[in-house]
Amino acid sequence: MEGKVCKACRIIITHGEKCPLCGSEDLTSKWSSYVVVLNAEKSAIAKKLDLKVNSTFALNIKS
Repeated sequence: MEGKVCKACRIIITHGEKCPLCGSEDLTSKWSSYVVVLNAEKSAIAKKLDLKVNSTFALNIKS
């Protein structure tokens, strides 16, 4: 999967230079592993990772 990741909320962004979720412009292309959240309200993983919306999120952001 290609895209940039917002360092603030870890959402993967496929286009643009601003996070659509939190508005941050602090993005990176250095990340690995991701999780797709389809139902944030019922997902145990989303709750553990404190993810509140359905989307694709990076698990590891590299420095």
